Amino acid sequence: MARVDPRLRIWGWLTRRMVSITTMSDAEVVALQARQVPVNPVTNWLFGTVPPEVDVADRSVPGPGGDLKVRVYRPAAAGTATTAGRPLVVYFHGGGFALGGLDMGNWICGLVAARVGAVVVSVDYRLAPAHVFPAAVEDCYAGLAWAAGNAAELGATGRIGVMGESAGGNLAAVTCLIARDRGGQAISHQSLIYPATDMTKGPSATADPSAPFLSAAEISTYKRLYLGPDGDPANPWASPLLADHAALPPALIQVGEHDPLRDDGVRYAEALRAAGVPVRFTEYVGMPHGFVNFPGLSRAAHQAMAEICAEQSAALAPPRATVA
Repeated sequence: MARVDPRLRIWGWLTRRMVSITTMSDAEVVALQARQVPVNPVTNWLFGTVPPEVDVADRSVPGPGGDLKVRVYRPAAAGTATTAGRPLVVYFHGGGFALGGLDMGNWICGLVAARVGAVVVSVDYRLAPAHVFPAAVEDCYAGLAWAAGNAAELGATGRIGVMGESAGGNLAAVTCLIARDRGGQAISHQSLIYPATDMTKGPSATADPSAPFLSAAEISTYKRLYLGPDGDPANPWASPLLADHAALPPALIQVGEHDPLRDDGVRYAEALRAAGVPVRFTEYVGMPHGFVNFPGLSRAAHQAMAEICAEQSAALAPPRATVA
């Protein structure tokens, strides 16, 4: 096993010293959600930014709990006569279901819009502990339904994909389950970046208990906050690994070698394949949880995003016209 990338280990150590969710009260977690990450050259380098050729607009759309904020990323040419078949990708951010927001997806969503030529809709779902399971699931599916229902207005009349990292990977997988079960939106691809897929299990057996960005104690805290006192960890909407996986869309699943959630991704890939779903699975050597979210520090983040964009471009490309 390779060593954890030292730059990410140091950054993880620093962030854990600044704040640790394991020692916070629910009120302190809610207060932390309201804090904004400063925008400056350092944070732009660390977290990445939206490419200049991508237009960004924030909107409020109807949601099950009231207005739901979304952020729309559109290639500059979107909506013109040359964009027939432009794909739509719906994104869900990470953060353990209790942290994160629209800004967290700027680099990822912007790259997909620029490289895939997709219109990307990022959904700002409700966060725990104020809104426990299944509020985030309901918001994410509502965001997908809104985006699909307004695809023509958005300039995306092509195939639909979903993507997300960590908690967002869980939510992306679950939206695919719900769309299938309800006969809803036809999703052509799912990109799951170090997804959490099984709330009934603990961290990967080979994981470092003090791994950067996500320790065993932090996993337990996030689960408690998300499920609340009455949530069932075995519910397939919480643990998509425990669902029926037949007829789900093709998937790209990415994990880090040192990620405590590594086994969740491994097992989900195996379950999808057993159900006949095409899967590309990639393990990034020396990488901890969260490595794609820090492109300034993580060499593998750029490689992972190149893989995501290539897979989405292939899966969401307009179908070829048949010759009579």
